[in-house]
Amino acid sequence: MSIKEVTPLNDFTSLGIQPKYVHALKEQSIIEPTPIQSETIPVLLNGEDVIGQAQTGTGKTMAFLLPMLAKIDPGKDEIQSLIVTPTRELAIQVTAELNQILSSTEDDIHVLAVYGGQDVEKQIKRLKNKAIHIVIGTPGRILDHVRRETVDFSNVSFLVLDEADQMLHIGFFDEVESIIRETPFTRQTALFSATMSKDIRKIGKRYMNNPHNVQIREKEKIVQEIHQEIVETTDRLKLDALSQTIHDVQPFLGIIFCRTKRRVSKLLGDLKARGFLVDELHGDLSQAKRENVMKKFRDAKLQLLIATDVAARGLDVEGVTHVFNYDIPQDVESYIHRIGRTGRAGQDGLAITFVALKDKQDLETIEKGIDRSLPRRMVKVVSAKEIPNSSKGSNESAKDRREKNIQANKERKARSPRGSRSRTGDTSGSSRSGKARNEDSPSRRSDESSRTPRGRQSKTAGRSNQGNRRNSGNRSTSNRRGR
Repeated sequence: MSIKEVTPLNDFTSLGIQPKYVHALKEQSIIEPTPIQSETIPVLLNGEDVIGQAQTGTGKTMAFLLPMLAKIDPGKDEIQSLIVTPTRELAIQVTAELNQILSSTEDDIHVLAVYGGQDVEKQIKRLKNKAIHIVIGTPGRILDHVRRETVDFSNVSFLVLDEADQMLHIGFFDEVESIIRETPFTRQTALFSATMSKDIRKIGKRYMNNPHNVQIREKEKIVQEIHQEIVETTDRLKLDALSQTIHDVQPFLGIIFCRTKRRVSKLLGDLKARGFLVDELHGDLSQAKRENVMKKFRDAKLQLLIATDVAARGLDVEGVTHVFNYDIPQDVESYIHRIGRTGRAGQDGLAITFVALKDKQDLETIEKGIDRSLPRRMVKVVSAKEIPNSSKGSNESAKDRREKNIQANKERKARSPRGSRSRTGDTSGSSRSGKARNEDSPSRRSDESSRTPRGRQSKTAGRSNQGNRRNSGNRSTSNRRGR
């Protein structure tokens, strides 16, 4: 499906945006509206409800912020607009974009972000001491303020539900309904979502007034602009394949996606042990930790960020060069969302997805959904035993190398014919030829005898020791192995 063209309203002035905000956008090098902005801004300025379906990164934040600002009356000391987001990061990001516009104007419009992990008393103090016109927050903390009676939404004239599909997907349906009921029936509502689920339609039918539906298909654009590859591997070798791929492609900033918080934390420990500059982002982190992680990532003090889909929803970080799907996404929309974190603002991007045998069906679904077959990247996973002095110039830890060597030794002994005789009970020294006895290393015999059952070992030890006394070199070798 082709992308909608921005004609004839091909600039913000034509869309009806006030000159002061047009100037503020130009200072950010935003000149031409995106398709979602071109389609929704005139409708919202006209006072109609809107359901906008577009992928993350298509400019929908400005699509609702600009009409919202046009409706704010700074002279009224009351909350006039409310923006609800699924995650803290998105609430912070929307607040930052709004404050950046306001910093270029002389509007006396006050904004407050409310989300979990912050000191609620500080938020209450701000609400009491300064007139707040726009509140941006997550469902849980917004309802916390409602229960404390520290906010009054009875005068809200503009309500936005941002990334609504994710908000409802993670279990906020009841909370969203409760928040909507706190606002007047006469309010204007804008709902933005990447997908159109049954819950989204239910919200639209129950709480919106004949909404204008805008559907912008940016999927084709994202798929075309971002180079995508598949690495076929196994669950056992996936960590090694990821490590080798990171070494090969050398990302400036990369995001690694896992399906669960537990998988994120496990991979964090594994990659840290291999020396990578990496941190995690998921819902169990404190707000201070989350903000610290994001600051380090934006400042390029981290090379890699491991995240869940929900934590990274709406995440917009300049300079992300690579996305790694360590766990394959389970649907096409999630895949598009993930790879859309890179290749932003016309920059190059590379998305690499790791696929095990059990993931074949999910991969087929994704390839069918984007209508293309993804190329395969060949990754040679080199074990530590094949790399001389692998501790130099490698991010693999000493513990990993030691465990690989132990496993390699076990596999070598299991393949050895000598080891097979020992396991079948053939411990008789007389059955061996003299040549075989001379070729066997003392350490091999010592190792075999240590695996022989105790009773059988005592019978064979005498015969073995008689042969060993003839060779003092054997004795010294055994002593060294004992040490």
